[in-house]
Amino acid sequence: MPMSSHRNYYVLLLVVISILGSSVAARRVHAETYDIVIYGGTSAAMTAAVQAKRMNQSVIVVSPDRHLGGLTSGGLGWTDTGNKYVIGGLAKEFYQAVYRHYQDDKSWNFQQREQYGDRAQGHRATDDEDATMWVFEPHVAEQIFDAMMVENEIPVVRDAWLDRESGVVVKDRKIVSIKMLDGQTFSGRQFIDATYEGDLIAAAGVQTTTGRESIADFNEPHAGVQTGRLFHQHHFDVLDRPVDPYIVPGDPSSGVIPRVSADPPGEFGSGDDRIQAYCFRTCFTNHDPNRVPFPKPDGYDAAQYEVLLRCFAAGWEDVFGKFDPLPNFKTDTNNHGPVSFDNIGYNYDYPEASYKRRAEIIREHETYQKGILYFIANDPRVPESIQNKMQRWGLAKDEFTDNGNWPHQIYVREARRMVGQFIMTENHLRKKIETPESVGMGSYSIDSHNTQRYITPEGTVQNEGDIGISTNGPYQIARGCLMPRAEQCVNLTVPVCVSSTHMAFGSIRMEPVFMILGQSAATLSALANQSQTDVQEIGYDALRERLLDDGQILQNRPR
Repeated sequence: MPMSSHRNYYVLLLVVISILGSSVAARRVHAETYDIVIYGGTSAAMTAAVQAKRMNQSVIVVSPDRHLGGLTSGGLGWTDTGNKYVIGGLAKEFYQAVYRHYQDDKSWNFQQREQYGDRAQGHRATDDEDATMWVFEPHVAEQIFDAMMVENEIPVVRDAWLDRESGVVVKDRKIVSIKMLDGQTFSGRQFIDATYEGDLIAAAGVQTTTGRESIADFNEPHAGVQTGRLFHQHHFDVLDRPVDPYIVPGDPSSGVIPRVSADPPGEFGSGDDRIQAYCFRTCFTNHDPNRVPFPKPDGYDAAQYEVLLRCFAAGWEDVFGKFDPLPNFKTDTNNHGPVSFDNIGYNYDYPEASYKRRAEIIREHETYQKGILYFIANDPRVPESIQNKMQRWGLAKDEFTDNGNWPHQIYVREARRMVGQFIMTENHLRKKIETPESVGMGSYSIDSHNTQRYITPEGTVQNEGDIGISTNGPYQIARGCLMPRAEQCVNLTVPVCVSSTHMAFGSIRMEPVFMILGQSAATLSALANQSQTDVQEIGYDALRERLLDDGQILQNRPR
């Protein structure tokens, strides 16, 4: 579906959804029954597909996205790796491909390789075969994923949206087929939900959850509402003085300024339905030949950034703290500070929302984030030192060229989570409880972004929900978190919306881990087909042996 801008894309998407949902939609049924049908276009879908093919399975990727790779190709080029030594298998192969790409002098069209240096490069073997690179431009990641599909002769159907109301046929606890909004139908012996949203899981009748558990639910000390606990630099306590939340400072009757909630935050330690904030991982450059000035978005309203102005007045200047450098004078720019690119509180209904409503939420996030960039670069009330520096930056002209140089993938940090055969918790990640039957490892800190911006009892603005807790080293991930309970479905595996608490998902949600789990999920599915049994019935010894043979790291090892 051609598009010239992100806004136009979502307008067209709403039209397409309306048309395809009508009774006149053409219905195309794919006669072939695939061994494995993968729904989703994320990095996990890519590794799952390659692993399935390597295990001699017929496989197809059915993706609602036009671009493959999810966040990895959607702007997140400064990889959240944690301990790189526990990233193996196909995930490591991806980062080896990145390394090889940047060994070609033709890949450095704006910057000399020596000028960029050896940032985020892993071990270099004598023959470079084992060498890795963990930072990359968005288009490079997409090219690698596309090449993976071509080289392995894996068919990919793009822009295919699951009919979430009646498109999943389940018989005797097995998914038989899935139908898209345009009528395309895909039959399979095994299915993998590799989406960020978990739409296939939910449509198949498998139990899911959203939001935050309470401390009491799983005895997780950092679960639920965490008022009074401050991590990272994403709170207002980093300022020289408090920020007033009212339109007329000191006068509650005047109303609350935009982007601050008047709702009470909830009792400490209690669970809620709030979702950690989303944003876009944007690719900027300060290299003028490739720079596009930050555009003024449709619907721009400078009043939406009053809370940011008050942060500036309170002494905050660290706007540029997460402009992480990528090759060719580019960045992976992420949220940083008390008011930044995270659109706190505007995504609560996203996980369960209709496609139409999700498009509205994404459009609102885009307007907000483009708006804050334009605001900082142009509003005369912004401190001159900050504004002058921001004006030297812009969008990278050669990235996301079919989307106005704006990322095609919003950062869905968390949506649904499956309630599966085994639930990973904070205590498993921190090794307070043993994790059985490892299918891979993670190591990044437990990292949740803020879920709300509220008014304290003292009448000041504060953020809540930001978590930054060490896992005390790498941790194992249980195979049971990739599978539904057997009474619900026996031919489905899930490498992204895994069975975990909000706390555990704060670390598992990293892109390298999704790639690891995509490979492991496909291995489970293939072994189930080869044994003609349910995924829950695969013997762990056989699974472990195959995973190790294919380079997966299942337990900690010395450096």
